[in-house]
Amino acid sequence: MEFVDYYKILGLDKNASQDDVKKAYRKLARKHHPDLNPNNKEAHKLFQQINEANEVLSDPEKRKKYDEYGKDWKHAEQFEQAKRSSQRSYTDTGGQSFSGDFDEEGFSDFFESLFGGSGRRSSQTKFRGQDYNAELQVNFTDAYTTHQQTLTIDGKNVRITIPAGIENGQKIKLKGFGAPGVNGGPNGDLYITFSIVNNTKFKRDGNDLYTTIDIDLYTAVLGGEITIDTLNGKVKLKVNPETQNGTKIRLKGKGFPLYKTEGQFGDLFVTYNVKLPTKLTDKQKELFTQLSKL
Repeated sequence: MEFVDYYKILGLDKNASQDDVKKAYRKLARKHHPDLNPNNKEAHKLFQQINEANEVLSDPEKRKKYDEYGKDWKHAEQFEQAKRSSQRSYTDTGGQSFSGDFDEEGFSDFFESLFGGSGRRSSQTKFRGQDYNAELQVNFTDAYTTHQQTLTIDGKNVRITIPAGIENGQKIKLKGFGAPGVNGGPNGDLYITFSIVNNTKFKRDGNDLYTTIDIDLYTAVLGGEITIDTLNGKVKLKVNPETQNGTKIRLKGKGFPLYKTEGQFGDLFVTYNVKLPTKLTDKQKELFTQLSKL
């Protein structure tokens, strides 16, 4: 397996802190995101390596194994077990003895001979491929409906269906779309974390939406009808006479769809913000004065 220097990919040295890893990953992931480089296969490949490097170096346990075993870090537990056994002395089925300590380069060879294709054991041990992690940005309005997006994974286009109601930070798994397995082992999986970009005036809390609507003083006092925008079209609202500033109403079923629950939605809460008139004429001021005396 070709060795990939995760520190080099993120532009870091081995003494980098966890905060350094996080900052480097975010900067490079934004720069090389497939959405910003749709026709650049090299950028797509680098983006995958950046995610892979972040997955390992941001996890203290994985990073420790990587620092010690390099490209063989995923098999660290097997290495440790074999190493402990080798220090006591082993004899394989062919009568050969192994004892003492091994340097890093020789240890991989020992491990391969112990578990791989030497001696009388002809079959090689199969290992599952590494999982990939990626972040996918989705607009708020797109997350409102079930839709498809195409991802580029190892140079191949993969179309995925994103269910309506996906939440910010939610993670889904694509089975078998990770790194290839070793010695015929199964592929790893791809984990996608969604980053929802709010391109609306609505605030989301679970499946409920919140918004503030301005109404003029005359409508608030006398009542009337206004039209507001929702995520699935315009809605007419009746404003009751003498509506107070800060009044909140609920529009049932006009919120965000429930994830993987067809036909069910949260609610939309609308808060009225009464706007006072400005630049009054002398006649208007006179009328307000008369009102104030009543």
